[in-house]
Amino acid sequence: MSTSPTPIPGPPGVPLLGNIFDIDQNNTWWSLKTLAEKYGEIFQINALGHKIVFVASAALAEEICDEKRFRKYVGGPVKEIRYLTHDGLFTAYDHEANWGIAHRIVAPQLAPNLIANHFDELTLCTDELIASWKVLGTNNTITPLTDLNRLNLEATTLTLFGKKLNCFDGSSDNILQAMEDSTSEAMRRPSRPKLLTLLLHNSKWKKAAKTQRTWAQSLIDHRAANPTPARHDLLHALLNSPDPETGTTLTPSMVIDEIVTMPIGSSTAPCALTSLIYFLLQNPSVVTRAREELASVCGDAPLSQEHLKSLPYITGIVRETLRLSHAAPGFNIEPIPKEGDTSPVLLAGGKYQIPHNQAMIIVLAGVNRDPAVFEEPLAFRPERMMGEAFEGLPRGVKKWFGNGKRECVGKHWAWEFLVVVTAKLVGEVDFEAVEGGYVMKQDGWFNVRPVGFKVKLTSIVTLFTVAFGTASAITISLPSGVSIPSGVSLPSGVTVVSAAATTTATAAAGNAANAKRQINFGSLSLRQAFGGQQTRSSSAAAATAARKA
Repeated sequence: MSTSPTPIPGPPGVPLLGNIFDIDQNNTWWSLKTLAEKYGEIFQINALGHKIVFVASAALAEEICDEKRFRKYVGGPVKEIRYLTHDGLFTAYDHEANWGIAHRIVAPQLAPNLIANHFDELTLCTDELIASWKVLGTNNTITPLTDLNRLNLEATTLTLFGKKLNCFDGSSDNILQAMEDSTSEAMRRPSRPKLLTLLLHNSKWKKAAKTQRTWAQSLIDHRAANPTPARHDLLHALLNSPDPETGTTLTPSMVIDEIVTMPIGSSTAPCALTSLIYFLLQNPSVVTRAREELASVCGDAPLSQEHLKSLPYITGIVRETLRLSHAAPGFNIEPIPKEGDTSPVLLAGGKYQIPHNQAMIIVLAGVNRDPAVFEEPLAFRPERMMGEAFEGLPRGVKKWFGNGKRECVGKHWAWEFLVVVTAKLVGEVDFEAVEGGYVMKQDGWFNVRPVGFKVKLTSIVTLFTVAFGTASAITISLPSGVSIPSGVSLPSGVTVVSAAATTTATAAAGNAANAKRQINFGSLSLRQAFGGQQTRSSSAAAATAARKA
């Protein structure tokens, strides 16, 4: 005897308009999180006659991530953002050949072994962020997301495209605003009357796209004006590498598509890191244990690429942050079409059924907090994301970067960025809540982030920072009252011009690359010259570095 499928629940809605009032158009993902908490593993809404099904449990998420039955659905906001990135890696339809061409060119450049080569550049950018915090003094209330967004753009542009933007002075905020304008409008357009969009919103939409594509072209122009034959980064591959399968190279427009895609994709990382700071403030014992691990692994040496594989607790912190922050809030799935077959698609062994062409969205706020998987799912516990405990978790709760062939192509870059920045922030910065009682609430578009979250910096560990102004100048910024000790040997071609609070070392243009390599963006030799020690001091005064007598 057959059993009828269970009806998929959902809010009742109103005639004609459906559930338009159940979804906050300015905070869609928070609305979906709320509905997931109410209705459980699966629910549906009707938006102006268009039905959408949402999946919010680990078991169903794992089922619909089966690429033999389902594929990425390009519709709604993802379809809208094609105005900006066309058939790029994030926005291409399943049948579009350019996705495969671009993926075969881009993916090898973002493999873990090549990402590791950019470790020094990641630490440089992070050191610059921490240095910018150090000089704030006692009036140092900050909105972490603002600075972490700048860090993400700075690091993305330097590591992937070979250009320093110096974002921390706010000079590139127009790019970040254009990204915000594009993604927010892409989220709103599907549920807004087309005439209203045309009359009131198209101008800002087009301006945001132009800003981002102009920025991408400026990176191409910079590389042409400053050729770097030895630097085989992502930009080099986009401009020069043929597809190994077809021999096709990317057109100029396709190159811009992929450049623009990268910072939008990586924008989830600063959102996760902002949530991380909140979680650490709520769990001081996690900070203590993480610092003990860093001290055990790194000792007096600066963080290195080799250290990363020996930091299981930091790794657990990052994974648990990805779980609870759900900074990349979800992704779209649809059944793979079968010619001539319009029969319903069964889920959960026939418990539910959906139309053959039904779009679905995985809501990670529900999946990642599934009580069937996690004991006390709202608790921040890095231990459950370590070793055998992590390996034993179902695949459905590990979809932070998407799924299958359409998962985030930059996931290894994002992982490296998250681990490096987490280790640096935990090891070198003390945060304090501005006021008690902050309750986490998130908003966002293609990412989600804490709303109105601010912190104070109570102390910072600083030895020195290194920044590159031009191809032939290196600036080493030392804390107030600290000078380069006598007997320190700088790399060949680098001379000390002054030895005050800011010491500038210059190198002949021909030796610039060699000087950078030997200084290593943080200079182990200089750190050793200072005795390999770090001093934590009040941010009210410049940090003092311990040095040999």
